[in-house]
Amino acid sequence: MKTAVYQTNLEKMPLLKQGKVRDIYDLGDSLLMIATDRLSAFDVVMPDPIPDKGKILNQISIFWFDVMADIVPNHLIEWDVSKFPAACQPYQDLLADRSMVVKKVEPLPIECVVRGYISGSGWKSYQEDATICGIPLPEGLRESDKLPEPLFTPSTKEEVGLHDINISFKEAANRVGSEIAEKVRDLSLEIYRKGVQLAAEKGIIIADTKFEFGLLDGDIILIDEVLTPDSSRFWPQEAFAPGGPQPSFDKQFVRDYLLEIAFNKMPPGPKLPEDVIAKTREKYVEALKLLTGSTHGL
Repeated sequence: MKTAVYQTNLEKMPLLKQGKVRDIYDLGDSLLMIATDRLSAFDVVMPDPIPDKGKILNQISIFWFDVMADIVPNHLIEWDVSKFPAACQPYQDLLADRSMVVKKVEPLPIECVVRGYISGSGWKSYQEDATICGIPLPEGLRESDKLPEPLFTPSTKEEVGLHDINISFKEAANRVGSEIAEKVRDLSLEIYRKGVQLAAEKGIIIADTKFEFGLLDGDIILIDEVLTPDSSRFWPQEAFAPGGPQPSFDKQFVRDYLLEIAFNKMPPGPKLPEDVIAKTREKYVEALKLLTGSTHGL
C-alpha cells in the first residue's frame, strides 16, 4: 500500500484550521490549503487514510475552478508548488499536487447543496412525505431517478464530528441575507448544470453536490473544493439503472462497509479493511482520469 498523508505538521507555519480533509495554514496575506488523504464518511473522519486521495481531490478542484471561471471567480491563487511562497519550499515533496495557495475570504456559514437525482437523505425524505427539504415532488419517483429540475437545498456548516443539518431556503436567507442567498442559489444551480453537461461527456453522472462560497471585498467567490467525489455523488453513466442505489466513484465501498458493520455514525470511526481502502482509491483515480484525462503525480 502506498504511503498516505493523514495529517500535516509544517514547522514554523501557523496551522489555522484542520477540517475533515484539509489542513489550512496561514501565510499572512493568503492561505495554504492542503488536501490530506483523510476520509470522512457520515461526517466522521475515519482512522485510515486513502492513499493519494488528497492529490486527486486537489487536481479535480483545480480542473473545475478553471472550467467555472467564466461563471464565478474563485479563491485559487497558485497550484504550482515551485511558485509557492518561500516558507512553503522546504515542504515541496509533501505539498506537490495536493495543495494550493488561496485568497483569504470570509466563508458563508451555509453549504450550498444541489440535487439533480433522488438519492441518499433526499430519497429517505421523499419516501416519508414526497418532499426533499420541504420541496414537494411528483409522486411515483424511484430511488436514483433524475429529478424534474435540479433542487437547491442548503444546509448548515458544522464543525468536524457534527452532522450538517438541512435547512430551508428561508433559513439560509436568515443566516446570510436574502440577496446573498439568492445569488449563491443561482450560482450553485448554474455551476451544477455546466458540470453535469461536461461530466456526461466523460461518462459520469453527477447526482448531487455541495458548494461553498465566501465573500471577498463584498463579492461572492467559489471556495474549498468543486465537484469532487468527496463533495458529490459520481455515478458511472454506463451502469445507470434507476430503482435502487447506484455504483459510484466516491466513498461507496467505505459507506457500504460501515453499514454492513452497523456503524453508529458517531466518532471514533472504525478501522477500514485494506481491500476497502484499495477499492476506494481505485474509484477516485478512475474519476480523476475520466474527468481530466490525467493521473499526474499518482
